Amino acid sequence: MNEQTADELTRRQAFGRASRAWWRGIASGQELGVFIVLVAMILYLTWKTDTFATAQNLRNIWLSFSWIAIAAFGQTLVIITGGIDLSAGSTMALSGLAAAYLISGNIEGQPSPWMIEKTIGGRLQQMGPDEYVPLALIAGPLMGLLVGTINGLLVSRANLPAFIATLGTMSIARGICYGWSSGWPFQKLNNEFLKIGQNNVTTLGVDIPIPFIVMIVLAVVMTIFLTRTVWGYRIYAVGGNEQAAQLSGINTRRVKLMAFMLSGLMAGIGGTLMTARLGVAAPTAASGYELDVIAAVFIGGTSVTGGKGTIVGTLIGAAIMQVLRSGLNLLGYDPYWQPAAIGLTIILAITFDRMRVRLQNRPASSLFSLDHLRTRLGR
Repeated sequence: MNEQTADELTRRQAFGRASRAWWRGIASGQELGVFIVLVAMILYLTWKTDTFATAQNLRNIWLSFSWIAIAAFGQTLVIITGGIDLSAGSTMALSGLAAAYLISGNIEGQPSPWMIEKTIGGRLQQMGPDEYVPLALIAGPLMGLLVGTINGLLVSRANLPAFIATLGTMSIARGICYGWSSGWPFQKLNNEFLKIGQNNVTTLGVDIPIPFIVMIVLAVVMTIFLTRTVWGYRIYAVGGNEQAAQLSGINTRRVKLMAFMLSGLMAGIGGTLMTARLGVAAPTAASGYELDVIAAVFIGGTSVTGGKGTIVGTLIGAAIMQVLRSGLNLLGYDPYWQPAAIGLTIILAITFDRMRVRLQNRPASSLFSLDHLRTRLGR
């Protein structure tokens, strides 16, 4: 065996050990627990209702949580570093407007200067031009990246608390949405742009929505980024102990900036897909989505104190959120009670996370010692 072959074998063994360690972490962490909860919810709703397991309902669920999950991927990075991004919903709305502006045939209730007429299905329709569709697909994510960069600079350079900084940009971004559109939605979007959010890809006889495919691809990319790159390790290091990370030579400011930039980028991609699905860009879009995005991250097992979390867990958390919404609707519960159910889910998820941390930090011997049992029994 020559030296090159030995080096290749060593790299493969190291990669195999890292992969096995990652899967063991998934299986032993909170991700397995929330996955079991998701499966239990699906089985219960399938048994309790006649419509949950239908192809149309499952497709609607896949679509509805796709852009929430994508935005939550970026939020996961921020929360792992010990921060939080409250501007996710407003960023999604602003990105949707940025994507829709040049491909809209109706702006502020009036025909846009670049409106064209196009025959679709034998009907003459007004819309934005086809040649602007690539620009729209770039403009949406770039707008999200811009907002994320501003958030990152406020936190890493101006040393503002993440809660305060993103609370401010949340209001600013929403205000820009209303000011830019004068309160009117951008309508009559180009049909080629709408295909990205409304069309399916047929695989093995199953129609899979394009936003769902984009979500899976981004989940894989973000998982590799977090678990197989130096920057991913630095994100965990900053969240685990920022002072120790700084003393070890990690530029913590740059790590935080990058986390917020990626959070904004993911929110921009999610907002663009959401707009392509809905067929209209409204200044009120994604209102309250901050709660859904943050809830998906916490339910998926990311620690509220930072230093721990996975993209897989966030994906499962986003799925649980949408299955919960769909289940409440199918079971006949008033939709006005849904925010209460989501809030309760967040509290339970964080409570379980704190209990799990306490159990992990407690020595195993103390769990079964005689003195411990006596204390618990009050003797």
